[in-house]
Amino acid sequence: QQLNPTMVSLLAIDLWASKRLGVCAGEGSAWGSARPLMKVIEVSGHGIPWLLGTFYGLCHSDSSAAREVLLNLLFALLLDLVMVAVVKGLVKRPRPTHNKMDMFVTISVDKYSFPSGHATRAALVCRFVLRHLVLAVPLRVLVVLWALIVSISRVMLGRHNMTDVLFGLLLGYALYGVVEHCWLSPATAPTLFALWSR
Repeated sequence: QQLNPTMVSLLAIDLWASKRLGVCAGEGSAWGSARPLMKVIEVSGHGIPWLLGTFYGLCHSDSSAAREVLLNLLFALLLDLVMVAVVKGLVKRPRPTHNKMDMFVTISVDKYSFPSGHATRAALVCRFVLRHLVLAVPLRVLVVLWALIVSISRVMLGRHNMTDVLFGLLLGYALYGVVEHCWLSPATAPTLFALWSR
């Protein structure tokens, strides 16, 4: 199946821009010294800390309102993992190749690039937090900046192409709408809430 010339041009621009922005892709890269900081940012958007933290909060919460929010956050995070895995399995776009050793570590965990799971999670969590936590304006700005920085770090570290991240942000934004539409409450999912009641 042949791609049309416009699509080929867009893919070429995506690959060129992603390569140019991969300034932390390796130790010898332009901003190689910033890799440790970028890796910390990477961990802040990883699914495992978010799942474990949400589950821990759910198990130790004494407030029924907090349990409802945390249970829905857990649902959102699981939905995110499933949707990202499905899209990656369908698209099967290989990850960018900047640093061979770094790529080996990445591929051993997840060999596909589109979409960026970190970006979907960042957008989803950002919308969730802004909607369900009462935060002062400076903290709300920090939440949005965190989501953007996590997403940009994916390209800077050479883990993803720009389109992986952009689609990931859009997918995460849309997934939040699904979570709101399917919001779990004691009325809609009494059995589930009975598991967490004390």
